Amino acid sequence: MSNDSSLERSQVGSVQTSGENNLPDRFTDPGDAPHRPRLADSDPKAAKRAERQVIGLFSISILGTILFIAAFFAVPTENLKLSNLLLGLGLGFGFFGVGAAAVHWAKTLMPDKLLYEERHPQRGSQEVRAEAVAMLQQGAEESGIARRPLLKGAFVTAVALAPLSLVVPLLGVGQDWNVEAFRHTAWRKGRRLAYDPSGRPIRAADVSVGSAVHVIPYGLDEEENFLEEKAKSVVLMVRLNPEDLKEEPERADWSYDGIVAYSKICTHVGCPVALYEHRTHHLLCPCHQSTFDVADGCKVVFGPAKRPLPQLPITVDDEGYLIAQSDFHEPIGASYWERERK
Repeated sequence: MSNDSSLERSQVGSVQTSGENNLPDRFTDPGDAPHRPRLADSDPKAAKRAERQVIGLFSISILGTILFIAAFFAVPTENLKLSNLLLGLGLGFGFFGVGAAAVHWAKTLMPDKLLYEERHPQRGSQEVRAEAVAMLQQGAEESGIARRPLLKGAFVTAVALAPLSLVVPLLGVGQDWNVEAFRHTAWRKGRRLAYDPSGRPIRAADVSVGSAVHVIPYGLDEEENFLEEKAKSVVLMVRLNPEDLKEEPERADWSYDGIVAYSKICTHVGCPVALYEHRTHHLLCPCHQSTFDVADGCKVVFGPAKRPLPQLPITVDDEGYLIAQSDFHEPIGASYWERERK
């Protein structure tokens, strides 16, 4: 062997340094570094303890998946915070347990030997393929899974259950949409407009020019399916100078002294429209930049939306509170294949 080769082998596993501060110049392959035996290789009690730890991690995964499935079916969607908390914990523990158990198993119980393999064509000969199968079988034997039935059961159960956290939510995908649900909201004739989230009714005299207010139906929080109805009924109310409004004749009485109200749900894909620019009277959807002109019937002036935001007809009652004249005259939300009111 040449001197150069000897020098190269002597540097394996070392760090080449240069400069005044001995900073690393490059790191070499540490493959020939002295092997550090693991405690589990020489101590049966340590090996048994590691096995119990792996089983425990798989058990955490199993319990996490069961928690996810139970929360998905048992916790009502009205209790959104609790539902999201339990689903998140179940999903996290389900996949964390499998991953952590696999890593710990490999580090403490799998064979701890350094193997080298020469490069070869992607598809080997039949002899090589047979050898690969034999190596896989040897690996399964060396993993000790055959000698550890409890570990085998925990592994199979955790790996089998973990994907259910992704499969179960898909059960609700692809079902027919309840299109009729988008035709009607909680707004009705005489219902007052209220601030969101306080629920306090709004007087027309309290709304200043240039203000943009998130609005919900008054008393909605006392009704059944509050969250669902709020998601459909939420409105953005804006006050402009009356002379700035461009109203179609049939909608001339849908506003009150420059106050107009439009559905906050974008007609593109249903994102919340909430960014109002007072100088231009433009309303922007942050998801895909659809832009609507509040002064001109909330018609689309830019972006992928193809339909104006539905307008809520409003007026005032005898006490000066803003009220709805009726529900929206068209379905709210993203456009779909048919929009004739039935």
